Amino acid sequence: MPGFDASARDALTRALKAEAARLGFDACGISKAERLDDEARRLEAWLQRGYQASMAWMERHFDKRVDPTRLVEGAQSVVSVLCNYYQPVEPAEQAGRISRYAWGDDYHEVLKEKLFALYNWLDERLGGIHGRAFVDSAPVLDKAWARRGGLGWIGKHSNLINRRLGSYFFIGELIVDVPLTPDGPIPDYCGSCTRCLDACPTGAITEPYVVDANRCISYWTIEYRGDTIPDDPGRDFGAWIFGCDVCQDVCPWNKFKQATREPRFLPRPGVTDTDLRTWAELNLEEWRARFRRTPVKRAKYEGFLRNVRRALDNLEREPDAS
Repeated sequence: MPGFDASARDALTRALKAEAARLGFDACGISKAERLDDEARRLEAWLQRGYQASMAWMERHFDKRVDPTRLVEGAQSVVSVLCNYYQPVEPAEQAGRISRYAWGDDYHEVLKEKLFALYNWLDERLGGIHGRAFVDSAPVLDKAWARRGGLGWIGKHSNLINRRLGSYFFIGELIVDVPLTPDGPIPDYCGSCTRCLDACPTGAITEPYVVDANRCISYWTIEYRGDTIPDDPGRDFGAWIFGCDVCQDVCPWNKFKQATREPRFLPRPGVTDTDLRTWAELNLEEWRARFRRTPVKRAKYEGFLRNVRRALDNLEREPDAS
């Protein structure tokens, strides 16, 4: 891909961001495609501490994970996008808790549809480009690229925080061989706040910016493949049966959260108000019908029921449980 002069590159970057907004993305930022040296050191240290638990895939393709030119030959730019998923609905008190991001349709499908449209727009405008779209399905450090693209900072809970949106959003990327004008990173605005560390039910945030998956509710209820969840840390899971939102719920920056504009992220019937005993009685076909093409499918039927049993055990431990 031949280079552009600065004026043409700036104009193309502005047009690309405008098209991203038209397609329904809530923010778009640009980074230079280069090796993530600082992030590579932090990832290596995290892996050496065993904080990935049984997620062996985090160890694979390390070089690709930290160097976009190994994923896309000739890559020059990383285009990061945010897509808000927040829905202003509060779960029922006795409901089995499912993380907000999984209430609606599968975000992989929704974001990739929009990213492909953005890629095609850029391809047609330039008469042919080379690149790929990524949505949490390849060795890409999406939060690191979004931070470098000025879309936010990595909070102490390890999620990206945007000053305008909070943190309830999905992240996607285009890695392309197109020279675009990069955005610089912004400062960390967490300050002295430790609400996420203090509120984590299992102490999974071992120190600011570091999460140990071995204690994380999201890991145990989504990625873990064992038949049972042990009391430590399972007894502290409460009613969570898929994922966990506690560290985001307590974050002061989420006072800026906004209702999503994407109807496919709205809650499916029953996802926020079904009690644990009803979830426990679902047969395989009912479960498939309820969660077809949603993120919850990742836990698989057996894993979902295991999580429900764990939550029911926790409910029965409560002094006022009926």
